[in-house]
Amino acid sequence: MNKTDRLLAIVLELQSKGRQRAEDLAQTFETSKRTIYRDIQALSEAGVPLISVPGQGYSLMEGYFLPPLSFSSEEATMLLLGSDFMARNFDAQYRAAAQSAGRKIAGVLPEHLRDEVHYLRESIVFITPGAPDDLDELPKLQQLRRAIIEHTTVRFTYYTRHSQTDEPSVREVDPYGLVHYLNRWMLTGYCHMRKDVRHFRLDRLEALEFLPRTFQRQPNYHVIDRSRSQGQAGDIRVRVLFDVQVARWVREARSFYMTSAEETTEGLLATLMVRHESEVQQWLLGWGSHARVLEPESLRQSLTEEARKMLQHYASNEQ
Repeated sequence: MNKTDRLLAIVLELQSKGRQRAEDLAQTFETSKRTIYRDIQALSEAGVPLISVPGQGYSLMEGYFLPPLSFSSEEATMLLLGSDFMARNFDAQYRAAAQSAGRKIAGVLPEHLRDEVHYLRESIVFITPGAPDDLDELPKLQQLRRAIIEHTTVRFTYYTRHSQTDEPSVREVDPYGLVHYLNRWMLTGYCHMRKDVRHFRLDRLEALEFLPRTFQRQPNYHVIDRSRSQGQAGDIRVRVLFDVQVARWVREARSFYMTSAEETTEGLLATLMVRHESEVQQWLLGWGSHARVLEPESLRQSLTEEARKMLQHYASNEQ
């Protein structure tokens, strides 16, 4: 980043975040404190009204601002989500460009939009690219986005694939955020039934309604941190050995629950952490004889039984 761009970026950073120390600015722009001191002096000489408080940092004089762009909260949120996604998924050069663009957009937002956009930006996460397969989910997305902004508890019926019965359960949830993963939208929030934070697939969620009460999100909660780990938060360890000839494809189509994969002389040794063995049963069956479950024994037995039923099914059709 050249000096001119950095000077503008410093003003935008102070406008969007308020008081910043020299070391904070140096870390943000990956330069030295001495350079920041020189930049601050250059801005002061250019007429930018800066306030310096020893030990607390720099801030802009109240009332000073750059002309804001006319963004709605939805427009600004989409632009910032795009810059976040690009920053996470491209090389260093484009990552720096995306981060710089995000700072510029955030910096010129009017104050009355800044908090709302920041909250939405922290509450909607794209882990993988793609679009929802089912357009019927769009009304749910709109309702849940409003519930997130307004801190409103919601109630819905939810179908759980691995439940003991086929009947749906009624859940009351404080919606914390929305996560897009593997072409599916998921709601993350505090479930009053489970007394903990849970994820809910929107395509399994029905009869969504708002309840007449509000909530406060748990302190220090970050949607992106939980979204990367919640799906793998099981305590059942599954170890599978894949043949060498499919190792490449296993890595390419890895399971959401896979925590590690190690190349061995016999093939790819994968470890998965699940809450229910049935969560990975179909994925493992899809690899046929190229996958061999080493543990747990109960999963080996259930796969054996499923294979036996499949054999019986095809044998009966041939008779």
